[in-house]
Amino acid sequence: MVFEPKRVIFEQDALKYPMGETLLRFFRDKGIETGFTASHNRVTSIPGKTRAEGYFEGKRTLVVGVRRSKTFETCKPSAHYQLPLATSCPGKCEYCYLLTNLGKKPYIRIYVNTEEILSAAREYIERRKPEITVFEGAATSDPIPTEPYTGILGRVIEFFGGQEHGRFRFVTKFTDVDTLLEVPHNGHTRFRFSINTGEVIKQFEHATPPLGERLAAAKKVADAGYPLGFLVAPIIAADGWQKSYRELFETAASELNGKVSDLTFEFITHRFTKRAKGAILEVFPNTRLDLDEEARTFKFGQFGYGKYIYPKELFAEIKTYFEGIANDFFPDAKVKYFV
Repeated sequence: MVFEPKRVIFEQDALKYPMGETLLRFFRDKGIETGFTASHNRVTSIPGKTRAEGYFEGKRTLVVGVRRSKTFETCKPSAHYQLPLATSCPGKCEYCYLLTNLGKKPYIRIYVNTEEILSAAREYIERRKPEITVFEGAATSDPIPTEPYTGILGRVIEFFGGQEHGRFRFVTKFTDVDTLLEVPHNGHTRFRFSINTGEVIKQFEHATPPLGERLAAAKKVADAGYPLGFLVAPIIAADGWQKSYRELFETAASELNGKVSDLTFEFITHRFTKRAKGAILEVFPNTRLDLDEEARTFKFGQFGYGKYIYPKELFAEIKTYFEGIANDFFPDAKVKYFV
């Protein structure tokens, strides 16, 4: 599923880079509406009067900019630092925490100064040698949907393939991976897929590929020699959740034929903030997400705000269950964390 935007807005400085000029010609040749802005951080031409209208128009907008800051945010627990390649994604997942992080019009943004970003990454690697430094490429985005016309991800994977002390990882729900299969990754990039039950994907992960297509793409990636990972998130403990998630693992094991030698799992249970709940109900007023605060435990997080999480007893039950089925179907896999 290649992202085809309704409109593309270029930061003026993006045209100083070859990729910016190339993308401008590419989208104009396709007849897609193009415009300009002084800053990729301030885009005022996206329509939408209500929160819902602005959300859906933002998801149809691509902004092409220049990343000026060379300071990278930390990224626990999955990596040492975020690698800022893009922001937002065309998926319309009802539970996404970015609903509250990217404003009321969460446009997709990419950066054309890839080499400058990688130069900054090299400096981080040098400072931490001889330790390995791990970078996360999908902390605030899904980098796959724009890859066929940018090539950014392929360049980044190639860069890390040549870094003795650098590693890269990213996660995606999307499946257009063919251009990445021949990139010389040298085993230094972990290619992870976000998976969930078919029912969760159908109900809550709008405009994303179904489970079968994600697993088929994962098999391609594993066959290409990439270290593989699965992010199961959010784990939603609705009626019959044990049966649904066991079927998910059965399907994944069948698709991969047990041939993955380096596999990791990351598990994240469903949680929400009061602010996120408000945003979700504005954009998806008929959502079937369980947002009942009374059925949850309130817990303050590391960033100073509170979240509604599953009660301690249910959380422990979920954790034990998932560790068990991961071991049943993928006994050699490593569980990186469970939250």
